[in-house]
Amino acid sequence: HSPIIQCIKYDAGGEKVQKYLWDDYTMNPIEVIESVWERVPDWKETNEISDGLCRRNIIAYDERVIRELCANSLVHRSYAVAGDIFINIHPDRVEFVNPGQLPLGVTANNILHKSVKRNERMANLFYALHLMEREGSGYDKMYEVQLTFGKQVPHVVEGDDYVVAVVERRIVSQEAIKVMQTASQNIPLKQKQLICLGMIAQAGSISGSELIRQLELKDNVALRPWLRPLIDMGLVETNDGKTKSVEYRVVPQLLRDSNFKGKTTLRRIEPHRLRELILEDLKLYGPSSIKDINTRIGEEISRRTLSRAIKDLIDTNDVLSSGYGKTLRYELSRQD
Repeated sequence: HSPIIQCIKYDAGGEKVQKYLWDDYTMNPIEVIESVWERVPDWKETNEISDGLCRRNIIAYDERVIRELCANSLVHRSYAVAGDIFINIHPDRVEFVNPGQLPLGVTANNILHKSVKRNERMANLFYALHLMEREGSGYDKMYEVQLTFGKQVPHVVEGDDYVVAVVERRIVSQEAIKVMQTASQNIPLKQKQLICLGMIAQAGSISGSELIRQLELKDNVALRPWLRPLIDMGLVETNDGKTKSVEYRVVPQLLRDSNFKGKTTLRRIEPHRLRELILEDLKLYGPSSIKDINTRIGEEISRRTLSRAIKDLIDTNDVLSSGYGKTLRYELSRQD
């Protein structure tokens, strides 16, 4: 089945307001992708952000991302299945919908690392024509581009007879853009490092287990080449490198150098300060559940981080625990 591409624009109410169609089969792959990029004006719209005393425009959809998704739709679809390629443009996102399912062995949870050539000759052709990244690196590039501009990484949804690749338009963190630019100007970073730094900068503070999940990795060992160089270069810090549940954050010096003006948050609180905060809370309120402590000192502190800090206080005999499950309570040691 020869590919037909339909690009449909929707308004905020879900109504169709514009349609572009490529169905005459007269264009070669280079011309099709070029036409998709040139004919649709929505790609070149911009989001305006503040940059000191000036304003800066960030393009709605980076050209590299749109071209890569268009090439992927043509190369990796199943040509044994009838159905058009749909490009659905919504006010907050774009969706590339392909008929069929992902190649055998590829899932929405391993697409960043797993590479399977469904149409090997087409893949080789598109790479030779510079229409797409080399096999298996396209999603890495899209991750890098999206994170560099403070946006969410692409995500994939697989249905019974279709696959959807979603790219969001909105900027999640303007401050993360400054951090990424400052880091890249001062230190030559590789793609893995840029991706990992972008995720940490957007989150503010993130655990090793969450990084593993977002990067679709197997374990802490697989995370090391992504994260360790950032720590060695002094761009990321942590209070403990032994467990995958520890929190990682951008070092304060890089935040200052990038003119970071994000909101103050307890997510980046240092461990010794968190322990003092817990002791002060228990001194004021007496025996309390971890949920009540979390609510009072700040819910942006993750339950895992709070639980680890309380365990440290129990180990040092500063805090006692009593009860079990829902009746579990913490209080200051009688020595206090």
